[in-house]
Amino acid sequence: MLDPIHQHCILVVAAALRCGRPLSSLFASQTEPWFGSLMNKIRVVVWGENVHEQKSEAIRKVYPEGIHQCIANGLSVDETFDVGTATLRDPEHGLPQNRLADTDVLIWWGHVAHAEVADAIVELVQKRVLEGMGLLVLHSGHYSKIFKRLMGTTCSLIWREAGEKERLWVCNPGHPIAQGIKAYFEVPHEEMYGEPFGIPAPEETVFLSWFAGGEVFRSGCCWKRGNGKIFYFRPGHESFPTYRQPEVQTVIRNAVHWLAPEGARWVDAIPNVKVSPEGIRQE
Repeated sequence: MLDPIHQHCILVVAAALRCGRPLSSLFASQTEPWFGSLMNKIRVVVWGENVHEQKSEAIRKVYPEGIHQCIANGLSVDETFDVGTATLRDPEHGLPQNRLADTDVLIWWGHVAHAEVADAIVELVQKRVLEGMGLLVLHSGHYSKIFKRLMGTTCSLIWREAGEKERLWVCNPGHPIAQGIKAYFEVPHEEMYGEPFGIPAPEETVFLSWFAGGEVFRSGCCWKRGNGKIFYFRPGHESFPTYRQPEVQTVIRNAVHWLAPEGARWVDAIPNVKVSPEGIRQE
């Protein structure tokens, strides 16, 4: 039986053949950033504030290893991932330019320290998303600087902390992110988020949440910005062990696969092309 990496490569080659793309194009430049995602592991960085866990004993009992590490542990069962972590207090928030350049998918969890994230790092992350890096924004990351910048809206919502049941309905059973999930799954205790959610209309809605209090919420939303894909996934309040739930871990793993870059890195530039392919010249 083939291991996951070889299975992934076969799927990529099959897709290229269906599209009429020559196989030589897949291997023409092994120095291109996307080549690592094609033949090697998907390089994932899980970013977390790691503030709640340091200040609250109750939250530390739920996530003694930190929320970011718990998410990373859930990803580590997939041998096609190369997973690392970063936190707010790390130098450059753990996201220097060279590390972002070698990241295929960035996962973002933030809550109480959005304002402490340096604008220079937000610029670097935005640049990488436009180039093709995938971005998975979790729970209260809806109010992060990077998510609001990429959405161009307030990203506001209504909320309630009552530890109520959340039922996540699958809106698109054929979407790669929903694979392995039944018609719905439930999180026993969660913070409620409700509509209206101040985001641009999603290009695809994968999940819709219903809460025991009656509210509903678009809880799994997809967009594309530049060459990069973005997925917002709602569950994950710091007081509850949501990221230990198998269905939530499955969705996050699926999302990483979907978010992984496709094709060559897109470079934003505005060169003055003084000579056209047809010989027209700018004097």
